[in-house]
Amino acid sequence: MNNVVIVDSIRTGLAKAHRGTFNLTRSDDLVAHCIDALLERTPDLDPQSVEDVVLGCGRQVGEQSANIARDAVVLSKLGVNVAGTTISRACSSGLNSIAVAANQIASGCAEVMIAGGVESISGLSRGKDAEFAQNQRLLDEKPDIFMAMGNTAEVVARRYQVTRESQDAYALQSQQRYAAAVDAGYVSEEIVPMTVQWRRVIDKASGETEVVEGTVDRDECNRPNTKIEGLSGLVPAFEEGGSVTAGNSSQLSDGASMSLLMSEQRAEQLGLEPLGYFRGFVVAGCEPDEMGIGPVFAIPRLLEKKGLSLADIDLVELNEAFASQCLYSRDRLGIDNEIYNVNGGSIAIGHPFGMTGARLTGGLLRELRRRKKKLGIVSMCIGKGMGAAGLFEAC
Repeated sequence: MNNVVIVDSIRTGLAKAHRGTFNLTRSDDLVAHCIDALLERTPDLDPQSVEDVVLGCGRQVGEQSANIARDAVVLSKLGVNVAGTTISRACSSGLNSIAVAANQIASGCAEVMIAGGVESISGLSRGKDAEFAQNQRLLDEKPDIFMAMGNTAEVVARRYQVTRESQDAYALQSQQRYAAAVDAGYVSEEIVPMTVQWRRVIDKASGETEVVEGTVDRDECNRPNTKIEGLSGLVPAFEEGGSVTAGNSSQLSDGASMSLLMSEQRAEQLGLEPLGYFRGFVVAGCEPDEMGIGPVFAIPRLLEKKGLSLADIDLVELNEAFASQCLYSRDRLGIDNEIYNVNGGSIAIGHPFGMTGARLTGGLLRELRRRKKKLGIVSMCIGKGMGAAGLFEAC
C-alpha cells in the first residue's frame, strides 16, 4: 500500500447563510475557486496529472445536485479530462471524501487527487427541495431517524445531564479560542480570498436590498465579544424549556474546502513538503435520536483498528455541531480539554455541512505542525445516527 500525503489544504472564508457575503455565490463556483487556488499554490503540478476530484456535499438538491463535483472540475483550470464525483454522508462528507481519495491512492490506482467538501445553505433556498415520500416503515418503526438535529441535541442534553450552564461555558470557550487563533494569524493561513457579488439589506423595515461586490478573506460568523451573560440570556431554539440555543449551537454558513492528496513518492518527485499523512478512517452507527454522540463509537473503533489509545493522540478536532454533544463526547471518551478543539470550532466559525470535515482536516494538520506534535483525530456526529473519525499524522 502506498503512503498517502496531504500536500495542501485550503478553504474559503465562511459566510453567514442567507445574510452573508456568499448568499449569491453558487456551490460549484466556491469549489472551482478552491481547486484553482490549490493549482496556483502548486505550480510544478501538471493539472492533467490530477486523476479525480472527490467532493463531499451534505444536501444534494437544487444547485448542489447532479454531481456538482464534475461541474466544478469543468469550471476550474483542471478541464474536462479530469473526472469528478460527489458523495454525501451528511456532516462527515468532507472528511469522507478525503478518505475515499486517500484509499484510492493507497491502493495504487491513482497518484494525485483533490478532495474536500462544500455546502451553501443559502443555495438550498434558491432552489426548492424535490419532494420525497418518507418510508412508511421507518416512520412506524424508527421515526427518530427523521428528527431535526436541534431536537437530537436536546435529547443528548437531557439523557446525559449536560446542563445549560456547561453548554454556554463551552460555547464561550469556542468563541474565545477561535478569536485567539485569529489574532495569532493561524486562521488566515487556511483561507484563499474570493471576490463575489452579494445581496445586502439596505432597509430592514421595507426589506429593500442591493447587490454589491465584496471579498471574503476571513470568517464572518464569529462573535469575539461574546460574554457568558449574553449566552445565558438566549432563549431555547428548538424546544420550550430546553437548553440548546443559537449561542451554543453551530451556525448555518456557506463555504468550501479542498485538499490536494498524492502518493508520498509523487510528492517527493515534485519536491513538495506535505502537511501530513492520511492514516485511516472509520464510521459507526448509533441511535438516531442521539446522533450527536456518534464520535463516542467512531473514535474507539478507529483507535482499535490502528492499535492506538487516546494516550497516543496529540490533538482532537470534534465538530461542534452542538455544545451538548460535544461536551458529552469529550467527557465520555476522557479527552483532555487542552487538546480538544484548541482553536475553537463550528460554534464560533460556522458549519457548512458537507465542508466542515475537510476544514477540520487542514486545521488539524497545521496545528500539529505548529506544536511539533504527531497524531491527530478528526471526528464528528452525523445525521440519522452515525459518527465518523479520521486519523492523520503530521510530517
